[in-house]
Amino acid sequence: MISEGRNAILVDTSSGPARDMVTAECDKYDLKLIVLTHTHFDHAENAAFLSKRYGVPVAFHKADDELFENYDKQTLKCYGLTGRIVLNLSLKVLRETKVERPENFFYIKDGDDLSKYGIDAKIIELPGHTNGSIGVDVEQKSLLVGDALDNWVKPAMGHLYYNLDDIKNSYDKIKSLGLRTLYFGHGKPVPSTKI
Repeated sequence: MISEGRNAILVDTSSGPARDMVTAECDKYDLKLIVLTHTHFDHAENAAFLSKRYGVPVAFHKADDELFENYDKQTLKCYGLTGRIVLNLSLKVLRETKVERPENFFYIKDGDDLSKYGIDAKIIELPGHTNGSIGVDVEQKSLLVGDALDNWVKPAMGHLYYNLDDIKNSYDKIKSLGLRTLYFGHGKPVPSTKI
C-alpha cells in the first residue's frame, strides 16, 4: 500500500488466502487504484474482487494480459539452488490457479505518472520475470520492484524469469536509479546499496 493521507494505491493484491488481510488494510484508506507489478496469482489473484469491492480500476502492463488466459504463455525458468526450489514449489499452483481478469482495468507503461491518484509515483518497466513486469517508483525514494528482484535469502536479481536477458537489464536499470528503499514481492525491504 502506498498512501498519502487517506489516499492510497494498492500495489499487488496477493493470493486468494490473503484476501481478508488485504481487504482489512484497504478498508483503512480511500483506495484510488490497484497496480499489478505482474499478473501471476500471488500478485494478482485478488485484483478483480478488490476492484469490484472498492470501485477502482486495476492497472497492469499490456504484455502481461495474456497470462490471465494461461500461465504457460510465459513459462518461468530459474537460476541457482534457491530458484530451483522456489520454481518447483510454485509450478503446480501457477498452472492450476486461474486469475480472473478485472472488468475495470487499463494498461500502464514506462513513465506513466500516478499523481492523478493522489500519489507521487511513476511506473518503471522491469521486464524479465514476465514480459510486462513493472515497478512503482515513489518520490524517487522507494521502489516497489515486484519480482524483478527478490530477497528470499539475500537481495538479488529475481531467481525466476521468463527472459534472462531482460531480467538482467532490469536489474541493471534498478541499480542505475540511485539510492532507493527497495520493496520486493518476496522478502524484506533493503536499501538499493544492498543489491
